[in-house]
Amino acid sequence: MPIIGFSLKNLLENHMYFNFNQELKLLLPALLICLFLLGFYMTRKTSRNVYLVDFACYKPPDTQKCTKEYMMKKARHSGYFSDETLDFMSKVFGKSGLGDATYLSELYFKEVNITSMKEGRREMEMSVFGSIDILLAKTGVRSEDIGILIVNCCIYNTMPSLSSMIVNRYKLKESIISYNLVGMGCSAGLMAIGLADQLLQVHEDSYALVMSTESITENVYLGDDRSKVLSNCLFRVGGSAILLSNRRSDRRNCKYELLHTVHTNESSSDRSYNCIIQEEDDAGRTGITVTRYLFKAASAVVRSNVTDLGNLILPVPEKLRYVTNHIARKLLPTASIKPYVPNYSVAVDHFLPHVGGKPVLDELQKSLGFDETAMEASRMTLYRFGNTSSSSVWYELAYAEAKGRVKKGNRVWQMAFGSGFKCSSVVWRARRTVDYDEMNPWTAEIDEFPVDVDYDDGPLPFFSEPSNYIKIKNI
Repeated sequence: MPIIGFSLKNLLENHMYFNFNQELKLLLPALLICLFLLGFYMTRKTSRNVYLVDFACYKPPDTQKCTKEYMMKKARHSGYFSDETLDFMSKVFGKSGLGDATYLSELYFKEVNITSMKEGRREMEMSVFGSIDILLAKTGVRSEDIGILIVNCCIYNTMPSLSSMIVNRYKLKESIISYNLVGMGCSAGLMAIGLADQLLQVHEDSYALVMSTESITENVYLGDDRSKVLSNCLFRVGGSAILLSNRRSDRRNCKYELLHTVHTNESSSDRSYNCIIQEEDDAGRTGITVTRYLFKAASAVVRSNVTDLGNLILPVPEKLRYVTNHIARKLLPTASIKPYVPNYSVAVDHFLPHVGGKPVLDELQKSLGFDETAMEASRMTLYRFGNTSSSSVWYELAYAEAKGRVKKGNRVWQMAFGSGFKCSSVVWRARRTVDYDEMNPWTAEIDEFPVDVDYDDGPLPFFSEPSNYIKIKNI
């Protein structure tokens, strides 16, 4: 009996051990999966929200206001231009969409217009420091709290750089992460926003200051090559400073939240690369050549950029209409079915494209199907401030704010394009309804707008040839 009892005891213990092992084998994979999921959740890098706390646009003093008549008078008396070139400039002014209150640099108001690094630095200090001073006053953010600095200016390139100039002026901290973008054209401002977004994903609890400007002093062309005269007629003094943040504490007091950034670069195309290029004329004078291929290059890069953005922002019904139309055109090539242009106005409340010039805005409006109300901010910015390069989209947003049109939840689409040829789009969502702002550059005169722009109709008279040094292939 003891032997039998002992055997039964051993049998029961072995059976229990066997069951425990079986359960452990079943539980172990589930336990490992839970530990893996817990570790993934604790270590995963989530996308940080980026907020636009506020921005400021530089408004030069009234002493730098310039009429088109004054510019033509100054050009005639300079002795640099032939009668044919002067006639071309007059036609450009008539079709440009610019008004008579835009701003030029101080150099243009001197008896002798001799460009120099000193004059260029003076212009940069006024627009850059003027913008940042206003921004810091509006936000109350201390200089030492800024962790990221990005400056973009296409033409002016000096040593120390513009970013170093800002660090020195405002005594930013030694650990500041700074970038100085040059030679990237009018799209660089929104590209800088995209770079700031990437940096803010990495650096926690940070402020990013983005400064967008352009040098008119360094950009003036004093020669008789018509392809290089266009920049003299369209570009004006301006600059904007933008403060971004990934701090949760700024969620409630910021103006906008960043939703999307889309950047398209077609510099690999010879046609795109050469349509706007800085080079010397036959007499060795440097200027910006604008070729007759500009609109084709711009159309191609904008189409690509808008397509990519549409995939992100367009509602499903609009996407289905576009796909249906595309399939129908492929299956029925002889049916003459017109391409369907999606209705982007159902996805955004404010469309703010880079001003470029009147013909550029006309083409964008036609291609994307926006009405005159949607184009108002851009056209009025071109009329009042001219083409301020990469900062123009911020003068446009300031216009919409000054008009009281930006409401909580509104989506704002900024688009800029420039040499390369490149195109950038940025979409924001208003976190609140924007209130009155006495530091807005439009505040003192916003009731006077919109105005009827008096200009000669018809295309802009381009008299331009491809680059002197890099031949355009495969055209």
